[in-house]
Amino acid sequence: MRVRKGKMVIFSLLVISILVTVALTGQQVANRITLGLDLQGGFEVLYEAEPLEKGQKITASTLNDAAQAVSRRIDVLGVSEPQITVEGEDRIRVQLAGVTDPDKARDILGKPAVLTFRAPDGKKVLMRGTDLKEGGAKQDYNENGQPIVSVKFKDPKLFAKYTKEYLGQPMPIYLDQQELSSPVIQDVIAGGNAQISGNFTTEEAKELANLLNAGALPVKLKEKQSFAVDSTLGKESLMKSLEAGVYALLIIFIFMIGYYRLPGLVAVITLVTYGYLVLLVFSLLHVTLTLPGIAAFILGVGMAVDANILMYERIKDEMRHGKSVPSAFKSGSRRSFLTIFDANITTVIAAAVLFYFGTAGVRGFSVSLITGILVSFLTAVALSRILLNLLVKSNLFRHPKWFGVKEGEIGEL
Repeated sequence: MRVRKGKMVIFSLLVISILVTVALTGQQVANRITLGLDLQGGFEVLYEAEPLEKGQKITASTLNDAAQAVSRRIDVLGVSEPQITVEGEDRIRVQLAGVTDPDKARDILGKPAVLTFRAPDGKKVLMRGTDLKEGGAKQDYNENGQPIVSVKFKDPKLFAKYTKEYLGQPMPIYLDQQELSSPVIQDVIAGGNAQISGNFTTEEAKELANLLNAGALPVKLKEKQSFAVDSTLGKESLMKSLEAGVYALLIIFIFMIGYYRLPGLVAVITLVTYGYLVLLVFSLLHVTLTLPGIAAFILGVGMAVDANILMYERIKDEMRHGKSVPSAFKSGSRRSFLTIFDANITTVIAAAVLFYFGTAGVRGFSVSLITGILVSFLTAVALSRILLNLLVKSNLFRHPKWFGVKEGEIGEL
């Protein structure tokens, strides 16, 4: 008798622990999740990479280098959790959640920013932006208080050589094909330091310094499509999605308890746990939640319910064939496992294919779906069996009616 009471005590403690944990920390976990472009507003642009110079080939390595350069430039915008995806053989998709000035973002991301120091004729390139020290550009002021950009070169001797060679002549400085300034070399500069002036405002000088530090793009980025999402639209989408999710969960909870009775109550507890754990995984892995991700989350709830239903129906079938509750639970849960496993593993494979071949939105859907399936194995399969096993072994629920089986449905062995 004590053992049976002990099973109910363990069951009660587990359920209370789960519900208290969800109630106390659920809001904090949800608040730490990064919302995607479609939920908090922002800017998305798809670029097509084109050769920067004649004869240049666009390779996978070149695209990855360009994506890294774009990532460094995004730091200038102060955007957290940007989504940069290389698509196909020549495209880069950039999603910037929370950006309020698409024009500024477009200008910073797509500008080649190739800095060149040229001979007096403006044609021969002497040095490039790649010759600058890492982080060697900064916004400064000249002796007249005008904003300038100070730069430091990796090889001071090379810069000294050119300032000596062209002493008394101009050394035009170009950004892409635009001449910024054409300072006349007054002395041989031995320290590798130079100044770029061009009637800048302070903001323009800061932006140029940031671009130079971020590095030049190895390719031209031609904008193929772009769109901006207003933050109010994103918030409205989020609220409608959450509202739909709450209604769906309530209907599922009512159905499970009404139809499956005791196992249905266990299913509700495991579904609450499922939702909490999925959000916790999203938070810990810094997954960016999007509308497709929410759709996959709700779909995952349905699949977790389906796993419970498969097990419960197996158990009910065993009871209808005249087996006792403990015996029916044991054989029914065992026989349902392979069916549940097969159903979920095929969905994981399909989601993996979507992730491999899909674009940003599709990938977000697949990541959420895979996460949901893996977590459902811990809750809808493992946790559900543990809780139900404790109830069965407590011997307080020996009648099949607790499992939604009527006496008239039970046959003889």
